[in-house]
Order: sequence, then structure tokens, then C-alpha cells
Amino acid sequence: MKEYEFISKTSETTSLLAIKLAEKLGEGDVVTLEGDLGAGKTTFTKGLAKGLGIQRNVNSPTFTIIKEYSDGRLPLYHMDVYRVEDADEDLGFEEYFHGNGVTVVEWAHLIDDQLPTERLDIKIFYMDETTRRIVMTPIGTQYMELCKELHNERISD
Repeated sequence: MKEYEFISKTSETTSLLAIKLAEKLGEGDVVTLEGDLGAGKTTFTKGLAKGLGIQRNVNSPTFTIIKEYSDGRLPLYHMDVYRVEDADEDLGFEEYFHGNGVTVVEWAHLIDDQLPTERLDIKIFYMDETTRRIVMTPIGTQYMELCKELHNERISD
């Protein structure tokens, strides 16, 4: 599977990458985010929201599992499944994955069996205090094309 790597030396560059990605996303698109605590998953999601034109403050839905933001070009469904106790429990994720917005799933490996077969997997690696390595793995032709376009824009430090 082809991977696309971006190096970000500032949170602003991480946000810019997410903004540019959001501009290419459409209804029913699913983006998964993996990374240690503090790696930048919420920063990336805030950038996605900004790229979708969402004005509200975005923060992690750690205790609510899902937060919906509907004031942009497309709705953003932000999931944090870290606290899901039973990965097989039907929590209605499918409705979001095939809905009219963009779904972002933090800690997605915890519900791997419920994820759509086509999606964009993103891993954020903490390199040092300000530097992150962001690796995008497209799963499906649509996401492969999207990653090629994004990579060609050369958004890295």
C-alpha cells in the first residue's frame, strides 16, 4: 500500500495540510487519525474543520464519543473512540460513515471491523516538541488520487 509522508515543523503547517485536505473531501469521506496523546490529532481535526468552513471551536469528543459540527460546507463528524468498551457494539457509526458529511475517527484501530473499506488512514508521529511526521495511507482509488494531489502541493517544512 502506497504511503504519503509529510513533515510538519509547526502546528500551523499541520493545520495547513489539514485545511488543504478538507478542501478535497466530500460527502461520506472518512479519515482516521492515529497518534500518541499530544501528537496533534485534535490540531489536525481543527484544520479539517477550518478547511470545511466550520467556525465553531473544535475540541476532542473524548467523553461524548461523537461531536457534530454542521455550520460549514459539509458537516464534520468528529469521533474519539478511545473510550468505546465493546468494539462490536452497534453505536451507529455506519450512519456517519455513509452520511452527508466528513467523518474523522481518532483511535480508529479500536473499531477496525466497523470502518468502511475505503478511507484515508493518517498516522501522526511525534518527532520533537514542534515536529511531526504525518503519514497518509489511502485505502481505495478515490483516496489514492486525493493523496497524490495533496502530495503534489508540497505542504511540508
